[in-house]
Amino acid sequence: MALAAAESERQPTPEQSQSNVPRGNDTKKKSIPAGLWTKCPHCQNIIFKKSLVENNSVCEKCEYHFVLSAKERIELLVDSETFKELDTGLKTQDPLGFKGAKSYKEKIQQDEKKTGLDEACIVGIGQLLGCRVAIGVTDSQFIMGSMGSVVGEKIARIAEYATTHKMPLIIVSGSGGGARMYEGVFSLMQMAKTSAAIGRFQKKGNLFISVLTNPTMGGVMASFAALGDLIVAEPGALIGFAGPRVIEQTIRQKLPKNFQTSEFLMDHGMIDKVVHRTDLKTTIAKFINYLVA
Repeated sequence: MALAAAESERQPTPEQSQSNVPRGNDTKKKSIPAGLWTKCPHCQNIIFKKSLVENNSVCEKCEYHFVLSAKERIELLVDSETFKELDTGLKTQDPLGFKGAKSYKEKIQQDEKKTGLDEACIVGIGQLLGCRVAIGVTDSQFIMGSMGSVVGEKIARIAEYATTHKMPLIIVSGSGGGARMYEGVFSLMQMAKTSAAIGRFQKKGNLFISVLTNPTMGGVMASFAALGDLIVAEPGALIGFAGPRVIEQTIRQKLPKNFQTSEFLMDHGMIDKVVHRTDLKTTIAKFINYLVA
């Protein structure tokens, strides 16, 4: 009884409890603004976004390379204030009148709003550590970077521009969607068109450097992305034609753990070098200085 009485004396009365509740401004909790942090999809490390951007969007813990937009790629590779975009007036049409859960036109409008791009590709000219280059970049955030008629036309035109002006050509591929089937056979035709343009460029003895990023798949990998005089890739990039699950279901065999990564493809002779994003600009500049007279 004495113990129970002592415990009851230590318990605050309802009136005391009410008096301890913070009032006025004391009840306001400090909130953290949204969008300051992100999680690495590879190691689950929580990263301050500002630090991630300062590190070229590479996880400091596991070296995972986050996906970059086409505009970010150009900022990474092209010297400041030297880039001039070309062929900006090309607009995607809807040749099949495609209908689905969303129409093709609705999908285009949605991704235009999301990315601020007119299409899944930016092409232009600029300088890379003082070297004049023609450059094209596909963006996986715009309909998975898939190649429709406008993307194919832009790639072909930048190859033709580089041929005419005898400039090294760099194409950075980030295309997980391959050929854009919203456009049917018109999208498949772009594989031949871009390959032919690259072939004419190389026939003149010009240098084409293909940069493969995560992901580079489908018709893009089966056409211009695989035709580089030099093919380099970022670490851990998924590269191939069909995806690993499709291949496993087709051949009914388990694939190696790192199958279709840039490291696996380098070990098997499909690409020339795996380059960390921090070193990409200087590495490409060295290739140009060595190989272009």
